Amino acid sequence: MSLINTEVKPFTAQAFQNGRFLTVSEADLKGKWSVVFFYPADFTFVCPTELEDLADNYFEFKKAGVEIYSVSTDTHFAHKAWHDTSNAINKIDYIMVGDPTHAISRNFDVLIEDVGLANRGTFLVDPDGKIQIVEITAEGVGRDAKELLRKVKAAQYVAAHPGEVCPAKWTEGEKTLAPSLDLVGKI
Repeated sequence: MSLINTEVKPFTAQAFQNGRFLTVSEADLKGKWSVVFFYPADFTFVCPTELEDLADNYFEFKKAGVEIYSVSTDTHFAHKAWHDTSNAINKIDYIMVGDPTHAISRNFDVLIEDVGLANRGTFLVDPDGKIQIVEITAEGVGRDAKELLRKVKAAQYVAAHPGEVCPAKWTEGEKTLAPSLDLVGKI
C-alpha cells in the first residue's frame, strides 16, 4: 500500500538535538513541512555523508519552513555519542530521533525486519501531517540534500497553487504547468 497522502501514524520517541534530549511525536510534524529521513545506523559509512549533507543544507530547509527529523533504530544516547565523536555528525543542528523499538520504522514501512535496521527512506510530510513524497533507496545508495530540497519546494508550490503542477527538473521561479485538455500529447 502506498503511503502517499496518508496521515503519519502515532509514535513517541526520544531524540537528540543541540546537546539535549527531547521527546518527539507525530504531533510535532503537524503545522509545518517536515522531512523524516531514515538511515540504517549510526557509526557507519554512507550514513554520515548523507547526514552531513543535510546539515550543510539545513539553513536552506529552515528558510523554506521545513524541519528535518533524521531517524535510525539506534538510541538517542548513540546519536549523542556519534554527535560528540564525529566531525561530520557534529555539524548537525536538526533533530536526531532514536527508534530502538522499531515503531517509527514500521509506521513508515522502512524496517528491514530480519536485521532490525531501517532502509534509506525519505518522507516529506505536509503541515496537515500527510505524506507527500516517499523515496526509498538501497542501503549503498546515498541521497542528495539539494535534490531533496528541490522536491520539497516543488511540493510546497503545488500545495499553494491548486491547478498547477511542476514538471521534471523544476526549480523555484521556473514555469509550471496547468494540466488541461490543450496540453494532452503536446509536451
